Amino acid sequence: MLPASLDEQVTAHFVESLHRLTGIPIKKLQRYGTQNNLLNALEHPHSLELTTAQLLKVEQLNAFLQSHRVLQWEEGNTKRALSTPEQASGYFLAYLSGLKDRERFMVAFLDQKNQIIETRVMSEGGLAEAPVYPRNILKAALNCDSSSIIMAHNHPSGIPTPSPEDVLLTERMVAIFEPLNIRVLDHIVIGGTTFASLAELGQMPKTAQHSPNYEPINGKASEAAATYSITPLFLSYAEAECSTDEWER
Repeated sequence: MLPASLDEQVTAHFVESLHRLTGIPIKKLQRYGTQNNLLNALEHPHSLELTTAQLLKVEQLNAFLQSHRVLQWEEGNTKRALSTPEQASGYFLAYLSGLKDRERFMVAFLDQKNQIIETRVMSEGGLAEAPVYPRNILKAALNCDSSSIIMAHNHPSGIPTPSPEDVLLTERMVAIFEPLNIRVLDHIVIGGTTFASLAELGQMPKTAQHSPNYEPINGKASEAAATYSITPLFLSYAEAECSTDEWER
C-alpha cells in the first residue's frame, strides 16, 4: 500500500480531531469531505444536519478558536489601541473571519488614546442582514464614557466590498454621535479573511449629513448591489480619497 500523501494525512487528522471534539461520526465527516470543503463543517455546521449536542460542540469550538485569535492579536498589541485602519481591521478579523453562516455587527468603544474600553456584539442576524439598534449603541457608548467608536460587521459571502446600505448606516451613526462629540472613526467590513475600511476607501462622512434618527436600521447587506471597486483597498492612506487624520486626533 502506498503511503498517504501529506494532504491526506492532514485531512485524516482534521476529521479525527473534529470527531473527538464534537462527536460528529467519522464516516459522516468523510462523506461530507468528498464533495465539500471540510472547513464548512465549522463555518456552516447546519449543512451537516447535526444533532443539538453536536451543534453545541461546534459552537463551543468556534468560540474557542475566536478567543485564540483575539489573544494572538492582543499579544502583538499590548496597548490594545486601534490607531489605524489596519490595526482595527486586524482586531475585527480575529472576531469575524470565517463567520459565514450569519451576519454579526460589532462596535469597539475607545478612550481618548484610541485604546479599547470594551467591544460588544450589538446585533446578530441571518445570512443577509443584522438589524442595528442605534439607541443600544448610544447607550453603550455613554456607559463606557467613550471618546470614539469603530463599527464592524461581516459579509457572509466572503466579499468585503461595502454596500450602499453599509455607507448609509455609517452616515446615520455619524449623525447620532457627532452632536455628542463622539467620533465614528471607521466602519470595517470583513469578508472571509479580507477586509474593507470605509475610512481608507474615503467613504466615511466628515460631518453629519442628516438629523439624528434613532429608529432601528435594517442592516441588509445587499452585497450584489454594491458598486464600489475592490481596487481602492490597496491604496495607501496618502492615495485614499479622504484623509485618515481623524484617527490621529
